[in-house]
Amino acid sequence: MSRDARGLRTALVITATFLGVEIAGGLLSGSVALLADAGHMATDVAALALALFALRVAGREPTASKTYGYRRTEILAALANGLVLVAISALVAIDAVGRIVQPPQVRGELMLVVAVAGLLANLASAVVLHAGHRHSLNVRGAFLHVVGDALGSVGAIVAAVLLMAFGWALADPIAALLITVLILVSAWRLVKESLDVLMEAAPGHVDMAALGREMRAVAGVVDVHDLHVWTLTSGYHAISAHVDVDETAHVPSVLRALQGLAQERFDLDHTTFQLEPRGATHEAEPCAACPAPPAPSSGPAVA
Repeated sequence: MSRDARGLRTALVITATFLGVEIAGGLLSGSVALLADAGHMATDVAALALALFALRVAGREPTASKTYGYRRTEILAALANGLVLVAISALVAIDAVGRIVQPPQVRGELMLVVAVAGLLANLASAVVLHAGHRHSLNVRGAFLHVVGDALGSVGAIVAAVLLMAFGWALADPIAALLITVLILVSAWRLVKESLDVLMEAAPGHVDMAALGREMRAVAGVVDVHDLHVWTLTSGYHAISAHVDVDETAHVPSVLRALQGLAQERFDLDHTTFQLEPRGATHEAEPCAACPAPPAPSSGPAVA
């Protein structure tokens, strides 16, 4: 099992174990911040399970119809997790606004105990997912769910302290709103990055203008056109291009130089270059499916 899979499985066990405790604590204390945190934790269980499933499916071998395999499954899971985060955050914000208008009675002591326990559980999950969140959008989606919960616990702790110290009932819904804003920002970034991959946008680390210039600077290259760069899945990028080369150039050497440039300078793993000799003449190949050209007209007969 990969490191990412182990991290996701461990975080799933921790989160699922604590979910019931947080829901009960939120209901008994009457805290919307705790219920908000419990709501995010419930989505965490689904998000972590989805991320773990996607990671396993993505490792399947390519087939005759899925020639790239199932790599994009991770991106679809990341997009789904991002959209769920947005939806849950919106629901929590609506509930929090309602509680600002009519603040409920909240048991601050119970709220504080549950929030501290929730924070410890979320931090444990975040630690095991941290290593993989930088190179995998799928793991990042799960990581953001867990971090969102940790922020929820911090907000609930602050609200509980303010409630116990000053009797400020508004601290609870205000904390929920602030947490929601932070989660929405991260969720939107995740959704945007996932959509960029699905739309086959150029990866953010690739300067397309610089890539074109450096390819044209390779010895034997005359010009580059139809240049495309995209991401197959997190950390796996591809490039294809038509490259005009001087007809006297050593084609294998040019190809090796282009592949080395793409992989070492721009982190592009999957390279496809069509080398086209500039100035070479090619005879048109016969086309059996093409209609025969019309016979030339003989013109009017002359007496």
